[in-house]
Amino acid sequence: MRWYPFAALLLGLGGAAMTARSDEGMWLLNDPPRQHLKDKYQFELTEAWLRNAMLASVRLNSGGSGGFVSPEGLLVTNHHVAADAIQKLSKPGEDLLRDGFVAASRERELKCPDLEINVLQEIIDVTKEVNAAVKPGMSPAEAFAARRAVMSTLEHESLKTTGLRSDVVTLYNGGAYHLYRYKKYTDVRLVFAPERAIASFGGDVDNFEYPRMNLDVAFFRAYENGQPAKTPHFFRWSDTGPAEGDLVFVTGHPGTTQRLETLARLKHRRDFTLPYTLARLRTLEAALHQYSEQSSENARQAATDLHSVANARKAFSGQLQGLLDPQIMELKRKQEAEFRERIVQQAKATGSPPPDFAGTFGRIETIQQQLREFEKPYNLFEIGHAFFSPLFTIARHCVRLADELPKKSAERLREYRDSHLESLKFQLFSPAPLYPELERAKLTASLTFMAEMLGGEHELVQRVLAGKNPAARAQELVRGTKLFDPEERQRLVNGGQEAINASRDPMIVLVRAIDAAARQLRSRYETEVEEPERQAYATLATWRFQVYGQSVAPDATFTLRLAFGTVQGYEVDGIQLPFHTTFGDAFEKSAQRNGQEPFALPRRWLDGRSKLDLKTPFNFVSTADTIGGNSGSPVLNRAGELVGVNFDRNRHGLVRNFVYTDVQARHIAVHSKAVLEALRQLYPEAAAVVAELTGK
Repeated sequence: MRWYPFAALLLGLGGAAMTARSDEGMWLLNDPPRQHLKDKYQFELTEAWLRNAMLASVRLNSGGSGGFVSPEGLLVTNHHVAADAIQKLSKPGEDLLRDGFVAASRERELKCPDLEINVLQEIIDVTKEVNAAVKPGMSPAEAFAARRAVMSTLEHESLKTTGLRSDVVTLYNGGAYHLYRYKKYTDVRLVFAPERAIASFGGDVDNFEYPRMNLDVAFFRAYENGQPAKTPHFFRWSDTGPAEGDLVFVTGHPGTTQRLETLARLKHRRDFTLPYTLARLRTLEAALHQYSEQSSENARQAATDLHSVANARKAFSGQLQGLLDPQIMELKRKQEAEFRERIVQQAKATGSPPPDFAGTFGRIETIQQQLREFEKPYNLFEIGHAFFSPLFTIARHCVRLADELPKKSAERLREYRDSHLESLKFQLFSPAPLYPELERAKLTASLTFMAEMLGGEHELVQRVLAGKNPAARAQELVRGTKLFDPEERQRLVNGGQEAINASRDPMIVLVRAIDAAARQLRSRYETEVEEPERQAYATLATWRFQVYGQSVAPDATFTLRLAFGTVQGYEVDGIQLPFHTTFGDAFEKSAQRNGQEPFALPRRWLDGRSKLDLKTPFNFVSTADTIGGNSGSPVLNRAGELVGVNFDRNRHGLVRNFVYTDVQARHIAVHSKAVLEALRQLYPEAAAVVAELTGK
């Protein structure tokens, strides 16, 4: 991946350091930038528009976004977001990822084994309730426990009252807390997926690149009580799509950003967290490549894991490049300095006590030094990086459920609270297939990485390996476990502590052997890092609100946000890139590469070329503020119609984790007109889908 310096794009960012610049912001739907939209674009953001956007937007538990596009539960997302479900529906000799799938009728739609979707219904500010639980003089451990308890209690009461999935979300790194209520669907069926060759045309070569030519879309349908769900709030599909200069909106669930983190925290990410993360991803990517090259069936089994790891490796590499750019770090330094100066001036103007910078910025810096002492073992053993296999995750849940369920919900680890249990068990007891040899290869790689990071003499490394090398230990664990069987998982969970204690399953035994140490690492992280940081950032948030009001959006939290921008191309190395590509561009690029992977078009497309209008817009770009997690997000016009489906950022947009820019950074979306043209001309089996999208 060639990297372009950020010096030029940063020139326009120097002035108002902490205020929203240009169209920056992944905005809360209960606090949107109405005045900015009115002043700059003469657009009135109405309650009706926002409500439809909220109730039509979808979050997929596989890690992406989507939107309803008909009143009968039809929803659109990205093919790469749908890939996990598509692969689980595949089997040897029937590769739906490679060959695509079309349900010619609703009876032929395929039920996904473990796909859950959430639709936000309501947001309630519970900041006062959460903050009131933490009393002056509490130790970090006591404060963390009190905060966890009140959040779980609020969620439990909300679930009991409404029946809706209820999550308390931390905003502004601890400056605010909102209760999000979701309607949940667990009967979700695959309707349409194109061939992988066109869904990810260009593959890893073109990942985070533009121009792009991808049909990165898939359609599912939500069901209730065995019937298509009634979804009166949906996005009408535009048959024309956007024009250059149009104002567009993105409603989706951006994952995480770090724009409000202090300079000290960003330096820690640059020098410790990101290098560790990239080393891990490169190790896993190499192992998955090696496994895939052994046979076509191996390649099918590993496809989604490999895509996920490779995509993450490029994304985190781009983030590291950004933090290694002196211009960006200087910008963050200036932002922080200006913020401090504004706080001092505000205090003087109001006669308030002088700000305690040492207790806020200084405390966050000290926390980073403490984190360095145990970050690697915490990531390896508690986060689970040493065990790159769902088999370990399943075993840990079985063991911890036996420990946690006898406790009151408010006293449990967050993932085992009452409001989350149903979703957790839906995943835990999934009948989706797991492949022993793939799991062995993944475990071998991650166990080796564990030893590389900590050394062979580390006590926990020796305990995990149990006198064997990583390959032999992985073989022993995978060959001996019964956790491939969902019924065995249910037996262990239903049997509680007695069943766990009696189990001789090697995965269960492994979890039992390290769980006390992993919990200690978690407790240390919660009390030495998470809670002290949260308290310091809460102080920063209070200052920020006093100085800047609501002009700064919170960092992303994988919850529904509203972003906006304009459809426009950009210049790279003196070349003006257009705001959209065309079908013809895809055929031309494939021909230039002699039809070789990853630029080989599907046979359906090659045979159907004459049927297509090659001038049809394919992918387009806009300046709207998106990040990872926005994959599959609906792109809307002023009327609230769907004009595109977001699927990626360009390489210049990778820096948006830390700073916003619209000089070259763009998000990339599939054009709504391209989807209709492809379905009509090349996928006649999808005629009913076209009729449903167009209402004709």
